[in-house]
Amino acid sequence: MSRTAAQILGGVLVTLACLVPGVQAVVLGLPGTTIPAPWWLACYATFAGGLVVSMWLQEVLPLRTVRAAFAVQAVSALLLVVTAPGFGWAAILLVFNAALSAYLVPARVSALLVVANTAAIAAAGLPSSSVLDIVLGAGMYLVLQCASYAGVVAMLREEEARSQLSEANVRLRAASALLAESSRAEERLRIARELHDLVGHQLTVLALELEIASHQHGGETAESVARARELTKGLLADVRATVGEMRGDGRGLRETLHGIAADVPRPRVHLSVDESVVTDEERAAALVRCVQEVVTNAIRHSRAENLWIEVAAEDGAVVLEARDDGVGVRAVEPGNGLRGMAERVEALGGTVRFRGEGGFGVRARVPA
Repeated sequence: MSRTAAQILGGVLVTLACLVPGVQAVVLGLPGTTIPAPWWLACYATFAGGLVVSMWLQEVLPLRTVRAAFAVQAVSALLLVVTAPGFGWAAILLVFNAALSAYLVPARVSALLVVANTAAIAAAGLPSSSVLDIVLGAGMYLVLQCASYAGVVAMLREEEARSQLSEANVRLRAASALLAESSRAEERLRIARELHDLVGHQLTVLALELEIASHQHGGETAESVARARELTKGLLADVRATVGEMRGDGRGLRETLHGIAADVPRPRVHLSVDESVVTDEERAAALVRCVQEVVTNAIRHSRAENLWIEVAAEDGAVVLEARDDGVGVRAVEPGNGLRGMAERVEALGGTVRFRGEGGFGVRARVPA
C-alpha cells in the first residue's frame, strides 16, 4: 500500500471535519444528541484517536495494534451516528470506515462492518423519519459504502498488479543480462583460445628460432636478431595479457546493473557502480542476482520510496551495499530469496550481512 503523508492528512482532516458542526452544537448546549454532551464528546475524541492511529501510524505500528485502533474507531463512529440522529453529516464517517477497512481487515469483516453501519444509519432515522425515508437513506449509504470499498479494492489490486509487473520486469532483465553476458563470455573465451593456440604458438616458435639465430651470426646481424627477439617476447607477453583479460572481462557489469534497476516505478532506485570494479563472469553473475533480489525485495516488502545501491572495490574485494527508506523490521528472517543470495555469495568465499532497523539494508562482500 502506498499513500503519501498529504493524502493521509487530508483524509484525517476531512473525516474529522464532518462532525465539526455537531461538536460545535454540543459545546454550545444545542439539542441534537441522545446522551449527555460530555459522553458524546468523549466518544468523538475516542474516534479521533483511533482514526489517527489507523491512518497516520498504519505503517509504523504492528498490524494487530492498528486493527485494534480501527475497531475502536468503527465502534465509536457507530455510537456517534446513533446518538446524534440530528447531525446529518455524521453518517459520512461510516462510509469512510468502510473504505478504510479494505486496507486493514479481510473482506468478510468489511462486509460485517457495512451491515452494521447500514443498521446504525437506519436506527438513527427511526425517531423522526418514515419507513420509506429510512429505507431510502439506509439504501443510499449502503450503496456509497459498497462503492467506496470497491474503489479502494480496485486501487489496491492495481497497485499489486503494478508491483508484480515491476518485479517480473526486474527478474526478466536480470535473466536477459546474464544470458547475454554468458554469450559474450563464450565468444571471448573462443577468441582467447584461438589467440593462445595459433598466434601464441607461432610467436613461441619464432622466439625459439630467433634464439637459435642469435648464436649463429655475429656483428650487425646478431644485433638485429636480438632486437627482433626482444620484440617477439614483448608481443608474446601482450598476447598472453590480452588472453587473460578476455577470460575475465567484467567491464559490462555497470551497464548490466543499471539495466536491471531502470524504470522501476517504486521505489526509486539510486544505483552507483565504481568504474574500478572488474570481475569475472561468475562473480558478475552473483552480483547481478544480488541486485535483482534487493530490488524485488524492496518492491514486494519494504513500502519504501527510495532504494540506494552501491557497488565498489574495497581491499581486494567487490562490496555491494544497499539500503532503503522503508518500514524495515526489528529482526530479519531471511526467506528463500535472501538465503539464496547468502548462499551464492558464500560459495564464492564472501560474506553477507542483513539489517532491518531504519529500513532494510544489505552488505555483501565478494573476493575479487
